[in-house]
Amino acid sequence: MILLIFVPEKYHESIMSKKESGYRQSIEEIEAILAKIESGETDIDDLAAEIKRAAKLLQDCKEKLFRTEQEVEKVMKQKNEG
Repeated sequence: MILLIFVPEKYHESIMSKKESGYRQSIEEIEAILAKIESGETDIDDLAAEIKRAAKLLQDCKEKLFRTEQEVEKVMKQKNEG
């Protein structure tokens, strides 16, 4: 089965950077977004987009933590069985 997804060009860069960013980069971006919002630097027109981005990054981090926890548990189980 082949699934083709067409992504508007303006979102392509954002999606690619999301794939390449790791947990630490996501946390740093969340912190930067929060600092920008707290300082009042975020234009009201961009506020919703910034909050959505931060929420997406948080969800990504939660998923990465969950997957890592699962992998660690698997390794520990294999170690204890072996």
